[in-house]
Amino acid sequence: MINMNLLLMPAIVPGLLGALIGIAAAIPSTFLVIRAIQKNKADKDTAKAKTILDEAKLEAKNLKKEAVLEAKEETLRITSECEQEVKNRRAEIQKAENRISQREEFLDKKEESIEKKNEALDKAKSDLEAKEQDLQKRIAEQDKVDAQMTAELERISKLSKDEAKKELIAKYEDEAKKDAAILIREIESNARDEADKKAKEIVTLAIQKTAVDHTSEVTVSTVDLPNDEVKGRIIGREGRNIRALESATGVDLIIDDTPEAVVISSFDPVRREIARISLEKLILDGRIHPARIEEMVEKVTKDIETTIKEEGEAAVFDAGIHGMHPELIKLLGRLKYRTSYGQNVLKHSLEVSYLAGLMASELGANVQVAKRGGLLHDIGKAIDHETEGTHISIGVDVATKYKESKDVIHCIAAHHGGVEYESLEAILVQTADAISSSRPGARRESLEAYIKRLTQLEEIANGFKGVDTSFAIQAGREIRIIVKPEEVSDEQALFMAKDIAKKIEKEMEYPGQIKVNVIRETRNVDYAK
Repeated sequence: MINMNLLLMPAIVPGLLGALIGIAAAIPSTFLVIRAIQKNKADKDTAKAKTILDEAKLEAKNLKKEAVLEAKEETLRITSECEQEVKNRRAEIQKAENRISQREEFLDKKEESIEKKNEALDKAKSDLEAKEQDLQKRIAEQDKVDAQMTAELERISKLSKDEAKKELIAKYEDEAKKDAAILIREIESNARDEADKKAKEIVTLAIQKTAVDHTSEVTVSTVDLPNDEVKGRIIGREGRNIRALESATGVDLIIDDTPEAVVISSFDPVRREIARISLEKLILDGRIHPARIEEMVEKVTKDIETTIKEEGEAAVFDAGIHGMHPELIKLLGRLKYRTSYGQNVLKHSLEVSYLAGLMASELGANVQVAKRGGLLHDIGKAIDHETEGTHISIGVDVATKYKESKDVIHCIAAHHGGVEYESLEAILVQTADAISSSRPGARRESLEAYIKRLTQLEEIANGFKGVDTSFAIQAGREIRIIVKPEEVSDEQALFMAKDIAKKIEKEMEYPGQIKVNVIRETRNVDYAK
């Protein structure tokens, strides 16, 4: 293969050389053609560029004209707006100038008017000063005349001005009191005639329907002992038994003062009852030692709690009341062991409930509110030894806590007259409470308190001017006062009774009410000869 190429080389070389020579000869002409083409293209580009430049110049000229026109238009618009704003400002300034001018005219007129008024006032002031001087002169002259007349009157009447004034006031005061006393007596007489009859009927009917027996209880319990040996066993070795009993029950045991008896003393009536029953059962059982004492007290406490609940439920049932809170029922049951002046508070509360309910029925008042208020009126006494405050405030707090109605709470608050009555039911509860506590035999007082109350009644009455003597009668339910007829008139006697009653209400504490009876009598004595 190589050999063939080598053989062909002499034939190919001349051909190649000829071709190269032809090409070399054609190159100059080719360059001329290319240069002609390039020149033609450059001419075209120059013409095109010139055309573009002319178009750009024309467009720039057009844009310049448009910009100039827009600028002229904007200038015209701004100039127009400025002229309009200037016109508006000038109009506003003109209006302001007109207003200022009008105000100046108004002020000028007002100033002129004020000046005229000041002139008139000055003239009136001068006239008033002149009249005042004239009046002072006349007053001085009149005072002189009055002084002369007063002196003449004092000379004629032989009384000074102050003495005559006092005598005149006293005269009119006596006449006014007399008229007032006559009017009061007439009003009271008419009211008494109408009210007494109805009140007596209602109260009598209520008392007849609720007549119950009261068992008077004492505030100190006593447990009888069979012999002195039992007393020693209660005391125990070195007093351990009695200390255990006092510690478990919270009471005080008094053994030495009373032979063959143990006195139980405590402010809490429930604790006292627990101690009494526990001690009685321990005496019957015979086994008296600290462990047995604690066991017995715990058992009796549970029994008493059950009894309290049952007594409260029975009281609510007997009163015909429903829907009462269980804690209020328990507090009612505690009143079984509470006494006031020897009167059992639970039985007293039931009686007040009956009386208030019956009177409410007769008068057309709310029977349920009256009965409920009567039953709960002393509920505070169930815990007044445990809580600070009066039994009224405690009762109001307890009733409020257990969602009693406002009417019932008001009955509790007002049953001693501590607050102003707002309902008929509250008045009925207060009246029923007074009837239940003040009727004969309902309450017992100590002799010392009884004598002290009677003495204080007589001292209050004797402290009034014109009283001759006084007597407290009907166990302190009435005070009869004999006045001196030459010092106290009939009208004054009426006011004296009211004044004494007010002073008794202010200074004394007493159950029920006290009648103040002022008696004035004139005795004329002569002898036939």
